[in-house]
Amino acid sequence: MSRASVVTKNATHADDERLADAVRQVSAVRGRGLRRSVLVGAALLAAVVVMFGVSLSFGDMVMPIGKVVATLFGGGDGGSQFVVLELRLPRALLAVLVGLGFGLSGAVFQTVLRNPLASPDLIGISAGASAVAVTAALLFQVSGLALSASALTGSLVAGAVIYLLAWRQGVAGQRLVLIGIGVGMGLSSIVWYVMARSEVTDAQEAFRWLAGSLNGRSWSQVWPMLIALGLLVPLTVLAAHALRPLQLGDDAAAGLGAKVESGRLALLLCATALAGVATAAAGPVGFVAFVAAPIARRLVPGRGAALPQAALTGALIVLVGDFAAQHALPSVQLPVGVVTSIIGAPYLLLLLARANRVGSGG
Repeated sequence: MSRASVVTKNATHADDERLADAVRQVSAVRGRGLRRSVLVGAALLAAVVVMFGVSLSFGDMVMPIGKVVATLFGGGDGGSQFVVLELRLPRALLAVLVGLGFGLSGAVFQTVLRNPLASPDLIGISAGASAVAVTAALLFQVSGLALSASALTGSLVAGAVIYLLAWRQGVAGQRLVLIGIGVGMGLSSIVWYVMARSEVTDAQEAFRWLAGSLNGRSWSQVWPMLIALGLLVPLTVLAAHALRPLQLGDDAAAGLGAKVESGRLALLLCATALAGVATAAAGPVGFVAFVAAPIARRLVPGRGAALPQAALTGALIVLVGDFAAQHALPSVQLPVGVVTSIIGAPYLLLLLARANRVGSGG
């Protein structure tokens, strides 16, 4: 064998070794990321379960967790069964479901549009649900399941209008966000106009709903929400296969063979419906969709949209917020939206300040 052949063979062997080493390093990094993702998801799920148990235990009548568990499985006396099964359980379950819906919706919006401001409560989706629901309730005396359906319809119509207005041979995230903010402001003005034309007592009821509240919620709100999420979550998981290429940008995604616009439309439709059903169940609970996804992404950096973690983070935020709303002030039950807004508003100001510094070259 000639010396040149030996040199070429050694060089090829060295290249193979370097390639194998690079593959091992990438696999190790991916493995660590996956383990962290699973651990964070398990920790968030455990926190949700613990907070769920705390919500069932504490109230005007404090109950040991053992008695709560026994009551859930058919034990306990009539009083504990009424308190746990009829008063606290539906409220806690609805808090989890609403948080899951808002958290998942916000994560999809922000990832698809690649904009941290792309949240349903900022770009007009929740405002659409509010406008139609308040109009239906105050002008046409709609209530119950029909009111929830009107809120869902409003969110879908608002989403469709924003999408069509933002369309210019495709949809750019920044343009959709700006148009959504404008549409949301217009819809909010409709809400306040309708409330100004209504009776004071009716307007007060509408205002409590607009604050985002779980007060007085029962099984009649839980079952529709559970059925809706049972349909929408699997659809979102299926549509989420388009998320990874979309995160690379439209041109790169199209180069990889992804159907960019149809994939984006399917994801936005799922996210809009998730925000709509959550708003229908509890009102426009502010800032949950806005902050859940960034928190989840910080907990699992490098894992893309982190949809399961964002959904669990949303559930935990609403559970903790509702618990604080019930017990922070003696003899007063605040709307959960007040508490979540206290959490989310400073984050929004921080985000805007940071964007301003970047924009000014600071």
